[in-house]
Amino acid sequence: MLIRYKKAYEKIAMGLLSFMPNVKDLKKLQQTMKQYEEDGNRQLYLWKADDDIIGLLGAYIDDDTIEIQHICVTPSHRHEGIGKCMVKALKDLHSNKQLKPNEDTVAFLEKCKFLKDEENPDE
Repeated sequence: MLIRYKKAYEKIAMGLLSFMPNVKDLKKLQQTMKQYEEDGNRQLYLWKADDDIIGLLGAYIDDDTIEIQHICVTPSHRHEGIGKCMVKALKDLHSNKQLKPNEDTVAFLEKCKFLKDEENPDE
C-alpha cells in the first residue's frame, strides 16, 4: 500500500533513499530529504506491506507530469514487483498526468514498460 511520507518516517525514508547510488553521501541524503519536505511539488511515498515499510518512491509532480526521481526497495524484498506496484499506484493517484523518469530511474521504468505504455497506449 502506497502511503504519503510523514516526518515520523524520516529515518526509514533516509535509510531507503541511501540505496540510491547518487544519494549515498549523508550530506546529499539530508539535502534530498529537505527538498521533499519543503517543495510542495516534490512528494515522497512509502510502500507498506503488513506492518513494515519496504519501499520508497519520490516524485516531482506538476500540472502535467509525474517525474519519478527516486525508487528504492529494501534488498530483502527486491525482485518481487514492489517497485512496479509503487509506480502503478502513484500513476493511479495521478491518472491525468504523464509519467516520466529522470536519469536515475529511466532504466527501471523502461524495464517495467511504463514508458512504452505512455508513448504507445494501444500496445
